[in-house]
Amino acid sequence: MFEEAQYFAPVAEQGDGSVVVELAASHPGFADQVYRARRNAIAALAVNYRLGEPIPAAEYTEQEHEIWALVAGELAIKHRKYAVAEYLDGAARLGLPSERIPQLQEVSELLEPLTGFRYLPAAGLVPLRDFYGVLADGYFHSTQYIRHHSVPFYTPEPDVIHEVIGHANALANDRFAALYRLAGAAARRVESEEALEFVSKVFWFTMEFGVMAESGELRAYGAGILSSYGEVEEFRGMDIRPLDLKVMGHTQYDITKYQDVLFRAESMEHLEDVVGAFWETCDDESIAALR
Repeated sequence: MFEEAQYFAPVAEQGDGSVVVELAASHPGFADQVYRARRNAIAALAVNYRLGEPIPAAEYTEQEHEIWALVAGELAIKHRKYAVAEYLDGAARLGLPSERIPQLQEVSELLEPLTGFRYLPAAGLVPLRDFYGVLADGYFHSTQYIRHHSVPFYTPEPDVIHEVIGHANALANDRFAALYRLAGAAARRVESEEALEFVSKVFWFTMEFGVMAESGELRAYGAGILSSYGEVEEFRGMDIRPLDLKVMGHTQYDITKYQDVLFRAESMEHLEDVVGAFWETCDDESIAALR
């Protein structure tokens, strides 16, 4: 789960060219000056990045690599029990390292031959239209920092574990990658902020927190669930509703706690037929008819 204050943690460029990530006092790394300095340096890599260049490598500590190894190992066990087959297929194809944090350039080089997707470094929050729009071109914005070592199974913001374990494994599957591209095309097509928000809510309740019936049980495909050590154990007990575009587009959610309302696809084909078809054809007029 992501605390809202941290999800929107501002990144400021100083007069001397340095970059500062303003962590809230509740952040686990707030009082850790070494961690904060590293966060600032990692954010600066993204701020100074130019499309087409190799993604600069972030410097991680051995302790941070150990966090990745610990969380990745535990999540892999849970994925075998709770993740849909297409996600597991993507994970097997991608072959992320389990013992260390992969660099985003490395993730791109693994991913691009599979589905054409590449990663872009993000210093922090990316505007909705920018974040979703580039999906149409096969790009995915990602942070590079990792959660604080004091709470390895918790993050108050999307970190590299969420962005890579959660999303890259899905992006390595052709069918999920196609859905991400359709979402990006929809975000570019719509003109009003209201329509863009509707598109983003459908994305939230599917690619971030979607669940699906598979082999007689409920499994997850959303990156927010599959990158959360705790939430992946709890999602089956939530308020599970039928996949419904209008309801998804109007449902409010709280990012500071586990998602208690989830929407169930009956199969991968059902997800593609309902959500994929919506993103493929929606415009401001058709979305207004659903509001």
